[in-house]
Amino acid sequence: MPNAHCLHAYLVPCTFNDFPMAYYFSLGKVPHKRHTQFHKPDGGLYSEQLFSTEGFSSDYSLLYHCHPPTQIIRTAPQYSVVPQIAEEKMLQHRSFEGFQVKPEKEYLLSRKPMLVNNDCHISLAAPQQSMEDRFFKNTDADEVIFIHEGSGVLKTQYGNLKFGYGDYLVVPRGTIYQIHFDTADNRLFIVESFSPIRFPKRYQSKYGQLLEHAPFCERDLRPPTDLETHDETGDFLIQAKKKGMMYGLHYAHHPFDVIGWDGCCYPYAFSIHDFEPITGRVHQPPPVHQTFEAHNFVICSFVPRLYDYHPDAIPAPYNHSNIDSDEVLYYVDGDFMSRKNVTRGMITLHPAGIPPGPHPGAVEKSIGKKETHELAVMVDTLHPLMLTTHALDIENRDYVMSWAE
Repeated sequence: MPNAHCLHAYLVPCTFNDFPMAYYFSLGKVPHKRHTQFHKPDGGLYSEQLFSTEGFSSDYSLLYHCHPPTQIIRTAPQYSVVPQIAEEKMLQHRSFEGFQVKPEKEYLLSRKPMLVNNDCHISLAAPQQSMEDRFFKNTDADEVIFIHEGSGVLKTQYGNLKFGYGDYLVVPRGTIYQIHFDTADNRLFIVESFSPIRFPKRYQSKYGQLLEHAPFCERDLRPPTDLETHDETGDFLIQAKKKGMMYGLHYAHHPFDVIGWDGCCYPYAFSIHDFEPITGRVHQPPPVHQTFEAHNFVICSFVPRLYDYHPDAIPAPYNHSNIDSDEVLYYVDGDFMSRKNVTRGMITLHPAGIPPGPHPGAVEKSIGKKETHELAVMVDTLHPLMLTTHALDIENRDYVMSWAE
């Protein structure tokens, strides 16, 4: 291929106005210069597409298609996927049994929003079948898909991402993808973010490199591999979500017809098992668990770790005011020292305005313990979350009184 080269490794970090970005990556074949002629073997031109989630003012990638990515041949009727709000305002601790969400065969139908606000939607899903005859594109939100149970491959126009238990799949808005599962037993915890998902700024240099004190580094991030170029003509359905509506867009060519791409905006995987916990002589505050940040909320990872090593340390978390944020914990696995009767897949919501803390007896029980094997994902939001009808269907209504002796 003339005027083309192939890169398969991270090169340099990208930044824009001190905002942290993903690392530059390239896969497949790209021309020597952007916005120049890139010829196919038959003499025709590949079609260049700039992909960005923030216009022309931030990170982006350039993709090279066998066919223009614009050729819609027909559309299907849209339908609403707006979450049905059951409770808009509340001031009590809540708990939800996540594994009571019934499995659904189809991936998109399986996604059940539980807790929502204008910054993020938190959903649970138990899909049984892979996406075979259609594709999905979320045009409103970046997605963080946490794999609690199951394994498979996330297929995108950037290439493939293999996933398994404990993986975060970070998918920029507008990415077209199919998700393929190895079995019918799958459990997902999904956060849709209406602002870009980034790494915490305090973990990065001014040039974007993850610093030595960060709990993970670039080696832990898995970019797409195995770029598959599908130069196929036909009728390809992309279901696109926008403003609470699902649209059916039929394209004349396979959306994964990319011959190569490069840039700083692409999906990637990161395993919670590669998060290195930060510990100290006394109990460390929740920000040490932070993994991602977005506008008005953060995502944290609680992983197996050694407890505090001061001779008088209390390993159990201290009571805290929670006056300015809602705290959501999704329990994955292990024994949660600060909580009673925790089940796998449980979600707890501690809303702003009530101080949460360990259950009665947990403080005393924790003294002298050396380590924990808990695994959990936390979402802290600066604006209140609302409960959906799906959340009420799986609520443990006794939780609010679980601090009573």
